[in-house]
Amino acid sequence: MLSISLHQYINTSVYQYISTSIHQYISISVYQYICTSIHQYINTSVYHNIVSAVQDPEIPVLTIEDLGILRDIRIEGETIEIVITPTYSGCPAMDMIAVNIRAALQAHGYEKVKVTTVLDPPWTTDWLSEDGKAKLREYGIAPPVGTANKNALLGEEKKVPCPHCGSGDTELISLFGSTACKSLYRCKACLEPFDYFKCH
Repeated sequence: MLSISLHQYINTSVYQYISTSIHQYISISVYQYICTSIHQYINTSVYHNIVSAVQDPEIPVLTIEDLGILRDIRIEGETIEIVITPTYSGCPAMDMIAVNIRAALQAHGYEKVKVTTVLDPPWTTDWLSEDGKAKLREYGIAPPVGTANKNALLGEEKKVPCPHCGSGDTELISLFGSTACKSLYRCKACLEPFDYFKCH
């Protein structure tokens, strides 16, 4: 009887010890996971605040956040990877944007920076923020009218409000403006020419 009781006591003690150890291990693992997740979230927010302020070299009133080309921020060890999408394939501004992203992060002490360009899904003017569109108008550039569709690819003329006086009485002068992503329009009311950011 004593032997059985002792055996049961030992088994119970071992079980409790194992259960406590497993519970502590799981608790520590969960705690570490939560801490790591919070740390990454805070760091990602810090990186985002720095990078999102990088300006478009062609239209300096816009940031890459306004344009919608900042797609993702990834952390791999000590390396910060910034994922961006060009407004169109072969856009000459992308190299300068990548340089400015690295410079912005390095200015805050983050040396290991990787900038990755992705083409899929392709950028569309639908990604432009409302703040970005407002900034374009204030800068004298008419923002995209409507949403991206096949008609934009066919060069169909749109009724584009003048960013200077707001008149809708405008006409297309040239499919290409100061850059490949813009068309040149003229307002018949105030007679001012202006760029229109093509919808695509």
